[in-house]
Amino acid sequence: MDHIDRQLLIMLQENARVPLKQLAEKVYLSSPAVAARIERLEKKGIIKGYHTNIDWLKLGHHITAFINLEVAPAQKSEFYPFIKSCPNVMECNCVTGNFSMLIKVCFKSTMDLDLFIGEIQKFGKTSTQVVFSTAVEHRGIQVLAAENEEI
Repeated sequence: MDHIDRQLLIMLQENARVPLKQLAEKVYLSSPAVAARIERLEKKGIIKGYHTNIDWLKLGHHITAFINLEVAPAQKSEFYPFIKSCPNVMECNCVTGNFSMLIKVCFKSTMDLDLFIGEIQKFGKTSTQVVFSTAVEHRGIQVLAAENEEI
């Protein structure tokens, strides 16, 4: 991966819908050359996909929360398929500390959140934090790898 690949990643992270022609102009390459670089980054798994940033509040989902859940190791084989099937789960991470899972959810009401917490408590103890505001929205990371670094 060279400095051009990093520039492409930075631009795509900011806006994945940038036209190929515009990307090519910014990195001083042809559109086919840029397309080949992007395809290579996709094949390597560096670019995992392209997503739309949706304002869930405007769709009536007023409650965002983080739920800490204590899941016994023996329950993970049952828990993972369950949590992947839950449409209001935005993210689920296996973490260190007093709880083993950190789950980000989004619901239309606290009643819906309460019902969901009741469902997951079959896997273990929970602790929930409701989000009042978000100072930093989901964003990518800076792409600052060294020039000679191979990925």
